[in-house]
Amino acid sequence: MNSQLTLGVRLRDSSVFASYFPGRNQPAIDALLALRSGEPPTCVFIHGPAGSGKTHVLQALCALASQQADAAAYLPLGAMMSMGPEILSGCGDLACVGIDDIELASGRREWELALFGLHQQLEERRGRLIVAAAGPPAASGIQLADLRSRLAGGLVLTLQSLDEPEQIAALQLHADQRGFELPDDTAQYLLRRLPRDMTTLCNFLDELDQASLVAQRRLTVPFVREVMKEVAGD
Repeated sequence: MNSQLTLGVRLRDSSVFASYFPGRNQPAIDALLALRSGEPPTCVFIHGPAGSGKTHVLQALCALASQQADAAAYLPLGAMMSMGPEILSGCGDLACVGIDDIELASGRREWELALFGLHQQLEERRGRLIVAAAGPPAASGIQLADLRSRLAGGLVLTLQSLDEPEQIAALQLHADQRGFELPDDTAQYLLRRLPRDMTTLCNFLDELDQASLVAQRRLTVPFVREVMKEVAGD
């Protein structure tokens, strides 16, 4: 799978649909997986609160396109705004372009014009633009009317935050994908002690995995408590 872009952006190996627990977001995931290359809509707009899995899903879509031998690019605007809209040059020839945090382009006329041009190129070549934002198109702050209408005129999907049972299931799926077990009581302990967004939880779970390998201990509540004390002590 070609998941490395010319600009050096690499998709996370774990950001695939097999490692995403949809929970209440299953209808949105079903709609995304039903999309077919070369068919409408040109634009897919995914929005939801922080930690709802937007980046994971966006990268998973790009990874899926690559697996199907379609050229794809993932562009996180937060890390690329300083490079200027020129980074979009050539992306119109791809089958799938994923742009994260598109609201960062709002009010920046050069960026908005470049994104509108990218949409036109992809539409002509039957490619697809997939964007992610915190809020729906109307709340994106995009000022260019033509671009705003294109973003709102395609498929618009909402990702919701998971509830506690879903978060536990998602953490256990994440652990299973990494080859270790996360007991229910340990998962519940993590939810009581950490911010409730999946990005923070999964990142800390990865740290716990490394710590357990070094200590040769299972992820029990006492062990997790020890690790948290060590982290707080730092």
